[in-house]
Parts: sequence; C-alpha cells; structure tokens
Amino acid sequence: MNKSRKTYADVVTGWVSLTAGLTANSVNLPHLETHRQELLQLLAEAQALNAQQAAQTAAKQETTKELQVVLEEGLKLATFLRVGVRQHYGNRSEKLVEFGLQPFRGRRVPPPPEPPPSPEVTAPVTPDSPVDSE
Repeated sequence: MNKSRKTYADVVTGWVSLTAGLTANSVNLPHLETHRQELLQLLAEAQALNAQQAAQTAAKQETTKELQVVLEEGLKLATFLRVGVRQHYGNRSEKLVEFGLQPFRGRRVPPPPEPPPSPEVTAPVTPDSPVDSE
C-alpha cells in the first residue's frame, strides 16, 4: 500500500471538515463528542504551533541578515587591522606569524631546466684513429 504523505494544510483542512460535520450531527453521534473535543484541542494546538513556526522562520531569516552585516563589517575591519600590522612590522618580519599573517620570504625561483643532450654524433676516439692536427 503506497501511502502518500499529506501536507499540513491537507491535514488541518481534513480536521476542520471532520469537526464541522461532527458538530452539525452531534445529536446523532453523542458517543463521539469527547473525541471531537480532543480533535478540536489538537487542531488549535497545531495552528498555534504553525504560527509559532512561521514566526521563528521569520526571526531566523532576520537573524541571518543581521549576521551577514556583522560578518561584512568584521571582514573589512580585520583587513584594515592586518594592513596596519604589516605596515608596523614590515612585510618580511617573522612577527607577522603571531597575527596569522605570512611574512614575505622572497620568491622561490625554480632551478633552470637541464639543457637537452647535444644532437651531435661524435665518433669514439681510439688509440689507432688518426688525429687531425691542422
């Protein structure tokens, strides 16, 4: 049996419809009155919790916006302070490490690549080979 999940609105609409029908026919269904009252209480509680959830969602969104503003201001101020520290101690000072900054230690120059072997082919020199002496 594949049971699809109902939304909050579907559930609440169903409860409202059910309690309205039970209220209209309470004379014929007196044995269900206690349970109808319970469902009305649960309906009121669900609606209150839904309103609370909506308020918390709005508050969360507002808090998120405020946090973004604080972070932006903090980033600007931290950048300003880092520049001030570098100005005071200099770019190469090891003291910068205390502030979480990387001192400038020079550029690493990679070693030059080895030259490729010469394409010349030379004959091996043997003791009885003639030597050119011009």
